[in-house]
Amino acid sequence: MSSTQVTADIGSAVAALRAGGVVGMPTETVYGLAACVSDEDAVRRVFTVKDRPPDHPLIVHVSSAEQASEYGHMDARSMALAARFWPGPLTLLVRRRHTVPLAVTGGRETVAVRVPAHPMALELIDRLGEAVVAPSANRFGRVSPTCASHVIDDLDGLIDLVLDGGICPIGVESTIVDCTGVMQVLRPGAVTAAQIEDATSEDTASSSGPARAPGMLASHYAPRARVHLAGSAREAAALAASLAGGPAVRVIGAGVDAGTYAANLYLEMRRADAEGATDIVAVMPEGDGLAAAVRDRLTKSAAERS
Repeated sequence: MSSTQVTADIGSAVAALRAGGVVGMPTETVYGLAACVSDEDAVRRVFTVKDRPPDHPLIVHVSSAEQASEYGHMDARSMALAARFWPGPLTLLVRRRHTVPLAVTGGRETVAVRVPAHPMALELIDRLGEAVVAPSANRFGRVSPTCASHVIDDLDGLIDLVLDGGICPIGVESTIVDCTGVMQVLRPGAVTAAQIEDATSEDTASSSGPARAPGMLASHYAPRARVHLAGSAREAAALAASLAGGPAVRVIGAGVDAGTYAANLYLEMRRADAEGATDIVAVMPEGDGLAAAVRDRLTKSAAERS
């Protein structure tokens, strides 16, 4: 029996947040670990629960572009992206307003904001009357949760409540684009660089510079099993055969489209861990959009771990 309450009652989640609590919140990408932006004690608790470095910034989740402008400086380019893609899996890095504590931004003068495309998340934020921070509801650097039971698996007894909104349909985190200068895609997701360029009539540059947004570290999204990358299903099968073999090795991503792969990526990693697999062999999908996002997550999950 879980010691953290799991419920579909949004009112209970709002009450927990107003009381300074930390709540698992569904979005269309992955479950977030929500706390009121204005409550610095609750924000610090998010870092503690996740064991997250305090200089690694959090994404602020709002219910509209107008509310986003209360927390960040939304210029014409940012508003154009918001009009095209919000609610949806796009996070904008903009200049911080002083309504956002530096604890949220990792001490930076920029803030990441987005409007999630999940009805329960939007109603939660609207009823709360302010934004929430909501990094993925898991231990830092590990596999993100895509259903309420994943949150309980990682954080049972450490948080106040999980708002159960079912399975996250996209399954990987949002695209992050830096709008503070020349546009850079800092983390790939369902929204592509080409779509961002089309919405703004501006080019995007390759990501460069220090980590300044979630998911930019070299090692991230990692299961307990070792992750190996393969260029094709045939290569994956050969690599799996060269490893321990049998039930200790899992092959994922063979013969599935990018959307299905993304939606099930973290579920398959968690299942492999739960069944005692020592190795995961992952086929690297081709293409942009969700395929590029899956390649990014797989590359980071296979990186050498600190």
